[in-house]
Amino acid sequence: MRFDELIAEAAAAPVDGWDFSWLHGRATEARPSWGYQRALGARLATVTAALDLQTGGGEVLAGVRALPATMAATEGWAPNAARATALLHRRGVVVVTVERPPLPFADDAFDLVCSRHPNEVWWTEIARVLRPGGRYFAQHVGPGSALELLEFLRGPRPRAGAQRAPGAETAAATAAGLTVGQARLERLPMAFFDIGAVVYYLRKVIWLVPDFDVEADRARLRALHERIEADGPFVAHATRVLVEAGKPG
Repeated sequence: MRFDELIAEAAAAPVDGWDFSWLHGRATEARPSWGYQRALGARLATVTAALDLQTGGGEVLAGVRALPATMAATEGWAPNAARATALLHRRGVVVVTVERPPLPFADDAFDLVCSRHPNEVWWTEIARVLRPGGRYFAQHVGPGSALELLEFLRGPRPRAGAQRAPGAETAAATAAGLTVGQARLERLPMAFFDIGAVVYYLRKVIWLVPDFDVEADRARLRALHERIEADGPFVAHATRVLVEAGKPG
């Protein structure tokens, strides 16, 4: 396909939910060694009340085999909230639309709060809704994730995502009154095989290049298309941080 066709196809593709199957055969991304969904399932099986923050379309939570008796989820983007509601209500999960803190839950309400790739981490609210002895378990996007892609479009960004570094995350959690058990970082290769895959990814993962616009960025996208055509897949690196913290009890 030509540049214009690839761009038009990716710009028209729906990006609600957290399903990346549209990219099958067009992009790859290595997964962290810890297996977040499996590890989350093991923890959910041991608690009676849990909250999944920024659940997206609910796909990760829906893939967990056993959920606790009380299970809630939040999502801030209306299309994702609708998708999560349709997917999770059949599992007995209450989905609440929350764009910004505070969370609409009482103090000390949950044994476990979890999240996969939250756009923002609301540490104070997490600490508030956890019961004493409760745990926070999450996989965060790490510092400089897909930095190569960001810098191709925007130029050098030496401190991109510095607030997501394990040390910064640990400090923020500690300031909120939590005790961090682990903040483990992995850097993982990702490859884009055509410019349509890049456009789709940036439309879906909006925090990587927050001001990304298909038309405004067309010249840089064409340059990247020509690079892929000449040199093969564009390789970047995702960063992921596994975070586990507890509320003293």
